[in-house]
Amino acid sequence: MKVLVAGGAGYVGSHTVKALAAAGFDVLVFDDFSTGRREFVRGREVVIGDLANPGEVRDVFRTFKVSAVLHFASLIRVSESYADPRKYYEHNLKTSLNLLGGMVEAGVNVFIFSSSAAVYGMPQEIPVTESHPLEPISPYGQTKLMVERVLTDYGRAYGLRSLSLRYFNASGADPGGELGELHDPETHLVPNLLLSLLGRRPVLEVYGTDYPTPDGTAIRDYIHVSDLAEAHVLALQALLAGRAAGAVNLGTNRGYSVLEVIRTAERVTGREVPYLAKPRREGDPAVLLASRAKAERELGWRPRLSELETIIRTAWDWHRRQA
Repeated sequence: MKVLVAGGAGYVGSHTVKALAAAGFDVLVFDDFSTGRREFVRGREVVIGDLANPGEVRDVFRTFKVSAVLHFASLIRVSESYADPRKYYEHNLKTSLNLLGGMVEAGVNVFIFSSSAAVYGMPQEIPVTESHPLEPISPYGQTKLMVERVLTDYGRAYGLRSLSLRYFNASGADPGGELGELHDPETHLVPNLLLSLLGRRPVLEVYGTDYPTPDGTAIRDYIHVSDLAEAHVLALQALLAGRAAGAVNLGTNRGYSVLEVIRTAERVTGREVPYLAKPRREGDPAVLLASRAKAERELGWRPRLSELETIIRTAWDWHRRQA
């Protein structure tokens, strides 16, 4: 069956495209390459197009017999969403609605949405379960929650079967060395740390050293991107079999502080990691961990590569090979 992957040339999207192909799916990538990398989908079937253009979206469904859609194409920088919320509401909502509109017109009713732990806002319980109150505090998180609510309405009205996968901290790189994390600008801890060691970024900045945690730095749930990709394959298989719907966390239920990440990187790379302590950022909780029980129960998913040393080693190996 042909699976349309919107945003399939991005970080998580490209890893998922590889996993889908390995599982035997016929994958069609739809991307405008504004942030996606052409080299990440080399050898794949690709349509270059803009989700903000409903005509281009309709053309894809008219040209190809698509059976399911995975949606990764969105703006993702939380800090930017605070500074320019209009940009986030217009882009993330318009592109999602255009994609869903094309699906409804074409009679395609299987959809997987790349959501985020940002829909929860400040955690009231640790680990965070899917029943946690949905109170996003950033415009980015608001857009993710809005799309999730659209999916509920489309399910009732049009028979859409969907899963929203709420990521925690995606990290690492393809163990096969083909793919990695390459955002511009880069805002995530692990790549910024490693790129600073390679002299490709300024000294690492650590935001907040006075949190109520054992070492004063924020604790996060890091999940290897290849584990995320495998979860998307399992989610698609579950939807096609009628076994799952709604929303599912993707995390490990284990946390590491920023300083623990730095110390692990020092062991993996054999280099000292200099850093500059900065004030906390707006909206950053001290601890954010996922309950993975629902993903295990409904998808049969368990992370295999998400030990912190594996995350950093695969990312380090990939970044060192880049020009």
